[in-house]
Amino acid sequence: MRKLALSDDILLSIEKPSRYTGGEYNSYQKPWDSVELRAAFCFPDVYEIATANLGMQIIYEQFNRRKDTLCDRVYSPWFDLDQIMRERKIPLFAVESQRPVKEFDLLLITLQYEMCYTNVLGILDLSGIPLHAGERTEKDPIVFGGGTCTYNPEPMADFFDVFYIGESETQYDRIMDICIEAKRSGLSRTETLELLAEVPGLYIPGFYEASYHEDGTLASFQPVNPHAKARIRKEIAADMSETLPYPLHPIVPFTRGMMDRATLEVMRGCIRGCRFCQAGMIYRPVRNRSLEFLKHAAVEMLESSGYEEINLSSLSTSDYSEFEELLTFLLPYCEEHKINIGIPSLRIDAFSLDVMDKIQDIKKTSLTFAPEAGSQRLRDVINKGLTEEEILEGARQAFAGGWNKVKLYFMLGQPMETEEDVRAIPVLADQIARVYYETVPKEKRQGRVSIQSSTSFFVTKPFTPFQWASMCREEEFTEKARLVKETFKEQLNRKSLSYHYHAENQTELEGLFARGDRRVGKAIELAYRRGCIYDAWSEYLKYDVWLQVLQELGLTFEFYNYRERPLDELFPWDFIDIGVTKEFLKREWLRAKEGRTTPNCRQQCSGCGARCFGGGVCYEGQN
Repeated sequence: MRKLALSDDILLSIEKPSRYTGGEYNSYQKPWDSVELRAAFCFPDVYEIATANLGMQIIYEQFNRRKDTLCDRVYSPWFDLDQIMRERKIPLFAVESQRPVKEFDLLLITLQYEMCYTNVLGILDLSGIPLHAGERTEKDPIVFGGGTCTYNPEPMADFFDVFYIGESETQYDRIMDICIEAKRSGLSRTETLELLAEVPGLYIPGFYEASYHEDGTLASFQPVNPHAKARIRKEIAADMSETLPYPLHPIVPFTRGMMDRATLEVMRGCIRGCRFCQAGMIYRPVRNRSLEFLKHAAVEMLESSGYEEINLSSLSTSDYSEFEELLTFLLPYCEEHKINIGIPSLRIDAFSLDVMDKIQDIKKTSLTFAPEAGSQRLRDVINKGLTEEEILEGARQAFAGGWNKVKLYFMLGQPMETEEDVRAIPVLADQIARVYYETVPKEKRQGRVSIQSSTSFFVTKPFTPFQWASMCREEEFTEKARLVKETFKEQLNRKSLSYHYHAENQTELEGLFARGDRRVGKAIELAYRRGCIYDAWSEYLKYDVWLQVLQELGLTFEFYNYRERPLDELFPWDFIDIGVTKEFLKREWLRAKEGRTTPNCRQQCSGCGARCFGGGVCYEGQN
């Protein structure tokens, strides 16, 4: 029987103690001494958010399917336990084995969003692992970083030994083999890192140096170790075959998670090419999972977990090439077993009335669409590929199918945005409400239509056509949100409309971290030491502390966020090769300035460069 890391008195004094006890249904329980390599996988946020992450479950499955390796999980402790652990000097532990993280060979930390960076330092600190990679000894785990944020790893470069850039399925088995052989051979930490530097997709930040011009821009970025490569190409699973690891028996949390459902990833990538969207570029090319695998996986996951909902996941689910065939299979099964089908990432022009009617028969939910911009002009600038006519027709079909609740997502502060574009958001929401009253006869209405609109603020991300763009200042974001709110009050159907927006402060910091260089790491460390943690939670963000830290270090939003970058500037992430070329991104940036759209990948190849991976949508229809 496992001995819990926390005593009964601690467990009884904290919120949701099941976050830390492990033993969940479908979790692995491998004996510590039965394996050669031990990895702790960390999602640096609270348990309920972490357990919803598909990437975590894929890697957990990939490591644990091997007999010579175990993978445990670790999460950021909530404030109550964090304080107790620091006061009583209790080291952070993994939930399966309940052993201290410092005892593991590898610590794998996923970086899914920039605002978790101080939590990463909290994980290292509580584990007793030196924050700086250069200060670690042979007794410390090798710290890996993975996930979306590794496409600009530089702000966190000082804190990681290795970054894995790309999709985990291709190289982690080789990494495990190297680490096991290094242990057997008694290799030093540096020798092991040099072996890892030879693996495609792996970036060892300690093997590189950056220099800067007098104006603060990056002058050069070069490897200083002979094992380090000048460019790192992302890793992708070009063939999404059934042999890839997938969590067919997903962990079922004791504490209700943010997403209490099974997740079925139908494809990777997106054909659309929205110019603000990092995921749409870094996950190119589009690769479908086979229909037969998805059928089998759906049933296996539902039967092994007991979940009452299955989520069809991708960046644009309705673009999955066998979408209708998949639904034809799932609908009768889910209806029989009273299981709801969740389909996020829908395009309002692609969701047919027939499909909506059938899904509604199982369980009625609200529909969520993302026009992103209120005006057609701005939708063309961002290359959204949606016309006003398509939006309103899609809404009409939804209302005719029985829906009366629609959620709309927009983005404020996008490049080339005008006041007219901002005020167009409430106007479009009102037009959709009007469609409802025009489409649904009075006697068939189930109350008033509900159109819920929300806006996030634009953050410039690496590897997008907008990576050269400036961001709005905090006061500009506030003014734009005020204009939207004011204009909503002027709409005819204002009682059917609601509006909320995200915090401006988080947006500015996210922008700083997204396009930052190694110097930003000093700010992250100093802010953490002054109490900043859980910055992604707006109620806990200590924005004044961040401002003070940035001022002390001479780092400014003016340099990192507010200026438009020249086309020839060297970026901190330019050493990474995502397949999509910088020349293509430049062309798209210039087309955005002209308000010109680019066809999606299935309409016409735009020569983005992703064909270099030899698969996916680039080769559809070819023998």
